[in-house]
Amino acid sequence: MSEASGGGIGGYIKHHLHNNTLELVDGSSFWTINVDSVIYTLLTAVVFLGFFGYIAKSVKSGVPSRAQNFVELIINFVNDQVNDLFHYKSKVVAPLALSIFVWVFLMNFMDLIPIDLLPAVGKVADINYMRVVPSTDLNITFGMSFGVILLVMFYNFTKKGPVGYFKEYTGHPFEASNPVAKVVLALPNILLNTVETIAKPVSLGLRLFGNLYAGELIFMLIAVFTLGYGLEQLMSFGGIVMMIAQFLLGLMWALFHILIITLQAFIFMMLSVVYLAQSHDTGH
Repeated sequence: MSEASGGGIGGYIKHHLHNNTLELVDGSSFWTINVDSVIYTLLTAVVFLGFFGYIAKSVKSGVPSRAQNFVELIINFVNDQVNDLFHYKSKVVAPLALSIFVWVFLMNFMDLIPIDLLPAVGKVADINYMRVVPSTDLNITFGMSFGVILLVMFYNFTKKGPVGYFKEYTGHPFEASNPVAKVVLALPNILLNTVETIAKPVSLGLRLFGNLYAGELIFMLIAVFTLGYGLEQLMSFGGIVMMIAQFLLGLMWALFHILIITLQAFIFMMLSVVYLAQSHDTGH
């Protein structure tokens, strides 16, 4: 494995943590797009829609194929989770939950591809930087989480009405029957609900980002075991030991990471459904 950017371990890790960016405004980090994150996010979406669309068109009523059984298993699993948490009628929530779960899983799954494989392919096309795991980009995770919260706010207004939502926002969690007490408690209620409203998308996005970012770093640390080794060094006793250790550690972490990427997709989906259920709740 060759040293990236000529900076040893630190340079290698820094190089792999650098996105392929496009500055829409020179010198402005705000108007900068992480092109690789956008491309792989769209790519995973195409894979999801293409695969599920193909299975939907080839559904058989007799003996289903393994792929059909697999898709039906996922759909039934997601549908059961939604039915347990969301007790309202909606044509949006269950498909949204399915899309979130599968899409986030596919984005997370990119972390299991050998860390130098796709960047090496990119170098052939003169692409110096490439991060292939969209969920290690805060822009992507925050974009998804804020999208969910915008939908939650939409349902808060449409299901409860502007007046009903305002009453809930100012009258909960500290409730009072006395009109004077309601006015006094309105300010702390507004402050608490504002903090909660902001904290929901932030925690939702940061949780996914933090877990996948940490997983990506561990893969990088395993990869540097043989960083800078030439063919002669790799064929030596020490080099062979290092390669075996690298392979075993990478395999163990990859197997454990399968659980992490699935769990994070599940948590993102479940919290989204919980927030959407709360937006339909008119009990307060």
